[in-house]
Amino acid sequence: MQLENKRILLVGASGGIGQAIATELDKQSARLLLVGRNERKLETLQQSLDGDHQLIIADLNSGQDRAKVVEACQKEGLDIYISAVGVLDFQFLEKQSNDRVEQMLATNLVSPILLCQQLIPLLLKQKQAAIVHIGSIFGSIGHPGFSAYCASKFGLRGFTEALQRELADTAIKVAYLAPRATRTDLNSSSVTALNEALGNATDSPQQVAAELMGILAGKHKQRYMGWPENLFVRVNSLFPGIVHNALVNKLPIIRRHAEKQF
Repeated sequence: MQLENKRILLVGASGGIGQAIATELDKQSARLLLVGRNERKLETLQQSLDGDHQLIIADLNSGQDRAKVVEACQKEGLDIYISAVGVLDFQFLEKQSNDRVEQMLATNLVSPILLCQQLIPLLLKQKQAAIVHIGSIFGSIGHPGFSAYCASKFGLRGFTEALQRELADTAIKVAYLAPRATRTDLNSSSVTALNEALGNATDSPQQVAAELMGILAGKHKQRYMGWPENLFVRVNSLFPGIVHNALVNKLPIIRRHAEKQF
C-alpha cells in the first residue's frame, strides 16, 4: 500500500513504539492523527515531524474520548488504523492490585475492540484500508509474572484473527504484529533486570516500526518478531509442555525479580 497522503490514525503515539511508527509514516508523507494521553510527549513528537499532523489528547478507556477520536476520523477521513496502545505491570497475580489488572485488560484489549468497532464503518468506505494491532510475543506464550498482561494480549491476538476472517471479503486488510521485549518506558527497571538475568534479547522501537512498515507494504498479515521467540511461539502451539518446562525452570529467577520491584 502506498502511504503518501493516506489518512492514518495512530493510537498510542506518545509511547516509544508509537513515536517510532509516527516517524516512519511521516517519512512516507502520510497524514497522521496522533492519539495519546501525554500531551507534552505528543507535542514534542509533532515538532520532530515534517508533516502537518493533528494531535488528539485522549484516554481510550473513556467512552467520551473514544467518541472524540471517531469524530475526528469522520471529519478528516480514514484509510488506516494502527493501535499501538499498551500498559504493562510485572507482578505475580496474587500480589497485583485489582486496579492494575482492570487497567491492563481495558487498555490492551477492551478499548481497542470498542474503538475498532466504531471505525470499521469509516474504513469500509475506502477502496483500500487497513487495521493493524500491535500485540506481543506474550500474546502467544503465557509467562510467569505477566499473567494478566498475557491475558490481554492473547485476547487481542484472538480478536485480530477473528476480525481478519470477518473482513476477508472487504477491502480492509487486518494485520497483527507481535514484538518481543522492546526498549521503551513500558518496561519497569524490574522488567529490564529480568530480561538481562534471563538473557532475553531486546529490540529498539525503530525495529518494531520497520516491521510495521513491511506489513503495510503487504508483506505479511501476521508477524512475530525475534529469534528464538519466533520459534517458541510455534513450539508452544504444538508442544506446549516443552515451553512450560523451560519457563518453570526459570521460575525462581522470575519470582526474585517480581518481588524485588526496584
